[in-house]
Amino acid sequence: MTDKTETIKAVFYDLGADLCGIASVDRFDDAPEGFHPCDLYPQCKSVVVFAKKFPNGLFDVSPRIMYAKATEINLFETDRIAYLGALGIESLGFTAVPLPSDNPYEYWDEERREGRGILSMRHAAMLAGLGNMGKNTLVINEKYGNRIAFGAVLTDALVPSDPLSKRLCPENCRKCIESCPVGALNGITVDQKKCREYTHGTNARGFSVTQCNTCRAVCPMGKGCM
Repeated sequence: MTDKTETIKAVFYDLGADLCGIASVDRFDDAPEGFHPCDLYPQCKSVVVFAKKFPNGLFDVSPRIMYAKATEINLFETDRIAYLGALGIESLGFTAVPLPSDNPYEYWDEERREGRGILSMRHAAMLAGLGNMGKNTLVINEKYGNRIAFGAVLTDALVPSDPLSKRLCPENCRKCIESCPVGALNGITVDQKKCREYTHGTNARGFSVTQCNTCRAVCPMGKGCM
């Protein structure tokens, strides 16, 4: 790890990130057109990806209220860290662009209820060595499992990529697939229409609620393996 790598990662850990990894732009060669880091910021040389973990207790209770609120807080935290982290990188003499961890984004297929962030945080996390994707399409990290959310910052600082993670999803496990109440998982991808229409809604008061987080809760790697 270079001094530059340590200095940049320290910025994000000091802001409260639980994980931090870096991927150079050459790792994104397979990104769909319009979703490559250089499509967003042509001078980008590296992508700094970080994570905030969820409290494990959230997965022992109904997700309807507590998990819904925690997700809102976690997304606010990742956006906060990205914004301040970009300023921290710029204080080191580079240029940085903070990305929204979830919304807003432009791509939306109404018929399929499919949305895509301006950069896939899950794929960026994998390319930065923070984990590998499970059959539930959630990234599994060795230390924190899949109970994490990701944020990212683009920068013109040229920083070496972190080593890629090994596969952590148990080969013969199908718990997430078989437990999904709407059959939205096939082990490779997720049917966003089925998932969104069942999972997200509002209560009688008009507050946002989350009906389901089963694929996270039942995963035997949910808490990691360390």
